[in-house]
Amino acid sequence: MSSDQEKCLVITEATRPTIVHRRGLDILHDPLFNKGTAFPLAERDRLGLRGLLPPSVMTWKQQIDRFMVDLKRLEEHAKDGPSDTTALAKWRILNRLHDRNETLYYKVLIDNIAEYAQIIYTPTVGLVCQNYSGLYRRPRGMYFSTADQGEMMSMVYNWPAEQVDMIVVTDGSRILGLGDLGVQGIGIAIGKLDLYVAASGINPQRVLPVMIDCGTNNEKLLGDPLYLGLPIRRLDGEEYVSVIDEFMEAVFARWPNVIVQFEDFQSKWAFKLLQRYRNQYRMFNDDVQGTAGVAIAGLLGAVRAQGRPISDFAKQKIVVSGAGSAGIGVLNAARKAMARFLGGTESAFENARCQFWVLDAMGLVTEARNDIDPDVAPFARKVEELGSQGLREGSQLTEVVKKVRPDVLIGLTGIGGLFTKEVLEALKESTCVRPVVFAMSNPTSNAECTADQAFNTVGHHIVFASGSLFPDVDLGNGQIGHSNQGNNMYLFPGIGLGTLVSGARLISDGMLQAAAECLAECMTKEEVRKGIIYPSVSRIRNITMKVATAVVREAVAEDLAEGYQDKDARELQRLSKEETLEHVEKHMWVPNYSPLVYHHK
Repeated sequence: MSSDQEKCLVITEATRPTIVHRRGLDILHDPLFNKGTAFPLAERDRLGLRGLLPPSVMTWKQQIDRFMVDLKRLEEHAKDGPSDTTALAKWRILNRLHDRNETLYYKVLIDNIAEYAQIIYTPTVGLVCQNYSGLYRRPRGMYFSTADQGEMMSMVYNWPAEQVDMIVVTDGSRILGLGDLGVQGIGIAIGKLDLYVAASGINPQRVLPVMIDCGTNNEKLLGDPLYLGLPIRRLDGEEYVSVIDEFMEAVFARWPNVIVQFEDFQSKWAFKLLQRYRNQYRMFNDDVQGTAGVAIAGLLGAVRAQGRPISDFAKQKIVVSGAGSAGIGVLNAARKAMARFLGGTESAFENARCQFWVLDAMGLVTEARNDIDPDVAPFARKVEELGSQGLREGSQLTEVVKKVRPDVLIGLTGIGGLFTKEVLEALKESTCVRPVVFAMSNPTSNAECTADQAFNTVGHHIVFASGSLFPDVDLGNGQIGHSNQGNNMYLFPGIGLGTLVSGARLISDGMLQAAAECLAECMTKEEVRKGIIYPSVSRIRNITMKVATAVVREAVAEDLAEGYQDKDARELQRLSKEETLEHVEKHMWVPNYSPLVYHHK
């Protein structure tokens, strides 16, 4: 045996053993425990594996190298669609690894997170969801449907894990910017939880992706005989709410300390369900609160990039196009952040309203609007303001940008190309020394503009961010226009991990604000001077650790923390910031092969 193999086995055998109740091929067919060719000889003997595997005992490095060779070979021969992309082929290959060896899968994912985050999540996950009925091979996660009403309390006990720390749930009604994909939206929950494991170290045996199938209004799916969901139209009203209520009661009855993240629910229900549950359960909505937090972190970074103190955020003129769940989430969070910088009083909160101009599908929202959405109403411009600004109810985006001359233009519409050349040309008249363009809609095809369009139309001095990643722009003369990705993965893993480790009863606005401010502070002065307002995805575990630490400390400060495992609330209160960071890191799972010990039930 080589010295590398001996070193690998020493490290492996020093890990705490895991009791298993199966042997032989049953172990090799279980991705939670399978190590493939890395099973040491002694373990092969005690688990009845000798002769069932090739004789070579491979190290981590050898297994990863072998997988990478296989990946590159298959990439060359697997193209998908007219764009000749290999993204979906890569997803298939990674998914097969996930199906046979979960520990190795997460090791590969963590070591290559900057590249593979785009495969397991945006933008590729959108393509996966669109094709999920054809891609489905083996079950992953749980499916609850309208046909299961009255049975959910017993159904949750079909899941084998005695403890679940994190659930990501969707009803498939608004997957990214792709709309209603029905039961195929399960792909989004699976992808999010893969990021939870990779970025925040939530134990993969304690996560659960969930699809709640309340039907679909997607005509193509309803007419597809191979569609895997219920071929019925979506429930609505109290019928719909009763299904979600039963699900929430069931999962919290079995796992009282679980955290539930709502994902990609249509705007109609996103806010209502958030308000319905947030003061009763440990839950949050990533589209509303996660997107808002990432946007706030980027906006605070942009203020720094303008050479101004962060407190000047309260003076920013912000035009927001998009009044769905993500848009309203960003508006509410930005208003609260501004109010805090203005003193945190009720009058400060009211004054902060004046910094926003909100547009929906019908144009500028004002108090003259009939049947105004109650979630949008707090941001409607007052009629008496319109004359002095030269605007009116329903003014279109180009006109609003021309007249307001904003510091910040944010797109959260899901409408690709909304920031036309005319809109971007109008932004050139901004009074800001460094205008900010946030084209935040996903996937890439739905972005309001590209980085190249923004830099080459508005000017080289802007700060740019998008929801999906665009390449940096070569501005000539050695200058680079940095394309920042305002990806929710910078925040939601830290929010989840911080909530878990603190044992917080609820997820408060203060905890979310602490997470956003921590993310904004992760950038150096030199980075923000260059227009870099988000960190490299390759640093995601370190970033998540810091964000989780901020969340824990805020939960303690708000007296929401109840402690977790080895530390109760009083012990958490005594920890310094550095000690809290160490405590968080201690509870982050890492992909190491645990020694397996057989025990007959």
